Amino acid sequence: MPARYVTVDRETPMLLPPDLREWVPGISRTLRDPTAIGELDVRMARVNEQGSGSEQYPPAMMLGLLIYSDATGVFGSRRIEQTTHENVAVRLLCGDTHPDHDTICSFGGRIGSC
Repeated sequence: MPARYVTVDRETPMLLPPDLREWVPGISRTLRDPTAIGELDVRMARVNEQGSGSEQYPPAMMLGLLIYSDATGVFGSRRIEQTTHENVAVRLLCGDTHPDHDTICSFGGRIGSC
């Protein structure tokens, strides 16, 4: 009698998108909560008040990214940038945006983490 395997179909798209919030660990949920990071003083982050140049990432989101990365053992701006593409929790935390390593390092350098 031949072996029986479960049929794995990777070609059929999901009918409804899954709610990614159910897939992520608790710390990511905590950091996405506006009150969690909102309690921290992010005024030290330099922001271009003139509105010139490229759009900026919100300081609270960048701080949440650095806290989550540090808590999960991901160090270095290039590796953190890579997780914004690969890690579901980080993608959700960043709202599916991808700050580049220069932006991450310059933000982290201003708060002493890069």
